[in-house]
Amino acid sequence: MTIRKTRREFLEDSMFATAAAAAFVAPTSLIAAEKQSKSPNEKLHVAVVGLNGRGNAHIGGFTNRDDVIITHLCDVDSKFHESKVEGVAKRQDGHKPKFETDMRRVLDDPSVDIVSIATPNHLHSLQAIWALQAGKDVYVEKPVSHNVSEGRRVVEAARKYERICQAGTQSRSNPGMIDAIEFVQSGKIGDVKVARGLCYKPRKSIGEKGTYQPPKSVDYSLWLGPAQMQEVTRPRFHYDWHWQMPFGNGDLGNQGIHQMDLARWGLGVNELSNAVISYGGRFGYEDAGTTPNTQVVVHDYGDRSLVFEVRGLVYDKKLKESSVSYQGSKIGVIFEGTDGYLVMTTYHSGTAFDKDGNKIRDFKGGSDQNHYNNFIEAVRSREVDHLNGDILEGHLSSALCHTGLISYQMGEEVSPTECLERMEAIKTTENVRATMARVQDHLRDNGVNIDSEGVKLGPMLAFDPKSETFIGNEKADQYLSRDYRKGFEVPAEGKV
Repeated sequence: MTIRKTRREFLEDSMFATAAAAAFVAPTSLIAAEKQSKSPNEKLHVAVVGLNGRGNAHIGGFTNRDDVIITHLCDVDSKFHESKVEGVAKRQDGHKPKFETDMRRVLDDPSVDIVSIATPNHLHSLQAIWALQAGKDVYVEKPVSHNVSEGRRVVEAARKYERICQAGTQSRSNPGMIDAIEFVQSGKIGDVKVARGLCYKPRKSIGEKGTYQPPKSVDYSLWLGPAQMQEVTRPRFHYDWHWQMPFGNGDLGNQGIHQMDLARWGLGVNELSNAVISYGGRFGYEDAGTTPNTQVVVHDYGDRSLVFEVRGLVYDKKLKESSVSYQGSKIGVIFEGTDGYLVMTTYHSGTAFDKDGNKIRDFKGGSDQNHYNNFIEAVRSREVDHLNGDILEGHLSSALCHTGLISYQMGEEVSPTECLERMEAIKTTENVRATMARVQDHLRDNGVNIDSEGVKLGPMLAFDPKSETFIGNEKADQYLSRDYRKGFEVPAEGKV
């Protein structure tokens, strides 16, 4: 797909979007002229939004290139101002970027070509849509959305304004993963019935729930963005939002989105599942977190299943290996075929085995830089098909995390025995008994009495991949979007 729009066409589309979303507080540069591909000698101007955590990786990825210059830095926390500006200046021959707290001021600048978003999850979609409407190309971190509906709106905006939009699922640009996926899809391990994503990543308690003040350096209203005004209930303001539902998506949408994406890619499915069910809980401590630290999600694709396992308890190094990993992988993906299996253990490496466990082939190679390079090359060529992680791919994989969490959120407390019985009553290609046995072993090894505490088991939710809505379940559909705060509304379908 080649992106070519005349100035007149871009202006007309942008002005229509402005009129259709009168309640939407859009940047004043909404009707900015289209930026044609710059010549190879011209540097692309990048604005990095969100400077904590992944924002540092974005800065590194862009400053590593000679044909790019970071002209703007943006964060709602002003404490990053001096250190980040000086740090970037050192990486680009003294050229200091401008600093803003409100990204809409960045979008007002017609010289900005690219907006790179590394803010908290609940801000990703709205900020991406704002940038796309303003005529910018976008690199947006994973998950690209906080809920299913808004992710689809980002895809809609990217297509409408004919912008390049890459999701931050960097494994898609690593040669080791590309070769491994091709190996799986070519039938080298037989017919793959299950793709299993793993996130065995210990997470400590985030502290007692209470009423805390946001840092004085933070513009809290801008930080909340689409989320309703509410008190801070976690001791550590930054990062621990991951474990609170209004802002984060737990490790399923934090770390797990990478492995969910690889699993879906390997299965070769380009839509959401026909049905989903999940169980788990937040075990081992009582804190301000509301997301599960132990979770299993099963996506039903008819003749195949995509399964995801999250284990987040802090474990003792003396525990048996089977409690903290599976098939030698802690954070990875396992493709289970009729003639063998393939285990991915990192973002860029994996090993294929025959069904007797004999090694067939190793796969390795790649780095995060590949993904930034791929994005910049697509920005210059204006070819969406050149993207390794197009926004549609990011949306679909993010949405698989969201629907899994929806089933969990709608769940009820049951005994482990009842949970197993209900799971086995659902016919999928997944070995639910073996999976649950591993979960129970892991919890017991961490001192959790699952028999007395019980498990939160969600319903099996039938889903229509075409409309991206649940079938005959209005309650579940309510979780597909959220109640947006005035001034920070994500546009409705057809109104981006």
